[in-house]
Amino acid sequence: SSGINAEWPLRPGGRVYNVTKRAVGVIVNKRVRGSILAKKINLRVEHISHSKCRDDFLNRVVKNELVKKEAKASGVFVCTRRAPVNPRSAHTVKGKGISVEEVCPIRYEFIA
Repeated sequence: SSGINAEWPLRPGGRVYNVTKRAVGVIVNKRVRGSILAKKINLRVEHISHSKCRDDFLNRVVKNELVKKEAKASGVFVCTRRAPVNPRSAHTVKGKGISVEEVCPIRYEFIA
């Protein structure tokens, strides 16, 4: 049997299903020959870290509540939805003392 790779359990993601004095039981997904299997592994507490996405969500909720409270006091409508980042505006890249070199493919010539 091949077992589990040395670096495999250290990937992010997994659900805690058991907590003991020194370790944590985690359910993680492992890809085996094209299918994904749920594996139960035990990891020491030193190797576990909380997900940061939940912290970001809670910080955003607190910030949105403050913004809504200030907007209600001033009577201004504020949209608290997340908006996608717009693409950067066009610009010209200039080099100091560097000439522009035009790059194009070489024409194929059949040699018989």
